[in-house]
Amino acid sequence: MGAELLKSGLLLSGADDIDFMIHGVFKYELFGQTLWITTTHVCLFIVMAIIVIFCLCANRAVKHASEVPGAFQNVVELVVEMLDGMVGNVMGKNAPPFANYIGTLFIFILLSNISGLFGLRPPTADYGVTFALGIMTFTLITFNKFKYQKVKGVIKGLCDPWPIWAPINIIGDIAVPISLSLRLFANVLSGTVMMALIYGLLGFIATAWPAALHVYFDLFSGAIQTYVFAMLTMTYINNAIEG
Repeated sequence: MGAELLKSGLLLSGADDIDFMIHGVFKYELFGQTLWITTTHVCLFIVMAIIVIFCLCANRAVKHASEVPGAFQNVVELVVEMLDGMVGNVMGKNAPPFANYIGTLFIFILLSNISGLFGLRPPTADYGVTFALGIMTFTLITFNKFKYQKVKGVIKGLCDPWPIWAPINIIGDIAVPISLSLRLFANVLSGTVMMALIYGLLGFIATAWPAALHVYFDLFSGAIQTYVFAMLTMTYINNAIEG
């Protein structure tokens, strides 16, 4: 079973092969087109399944909450309080409508980044995933910019400080999803490439000590990049609301 997973590219290669690429697991035909289910799709499904199962268990724990909370209820309350506190501290009075989105975004990116600890290829090491996250955030920013600043305020902002700066300001706005997605993608992919090279080049020598590198590349760096993505998202949305 392990050999099959390594062959498909779902797990990081650890033998003589150096492999950190995206692979097709199986293909199917749709409207005359050949489509592939890749390792990214499989790892995304695993991450999403973990989140859904945790949410269902958390919902049940909250509905049957007791005056003396158990261990799992304490974990759920701690996660919610930390995420609400983070969003509230950054966005202030604008936080309530966006707490759920930012919280979901934070949990999804964090679990995707640290999935490398379990031998999976992190979904965020695929630019197709991070670019989609960047587009979602950019859509939310643009929607709130037009909602709160109106068309007149948006045009005024693009022409600030002088109308001649409008093209540069437009390029700056368009660069937001690209910069967000590339920053997350590049940092996660670099860690994935480094670990694949270590396992592939060192072979049996890389038995225990690479765990320390996993802690840095997957856990520490993954958590930092999650926090940066969430902070930038909240800052951009706040700026869009307050003009």
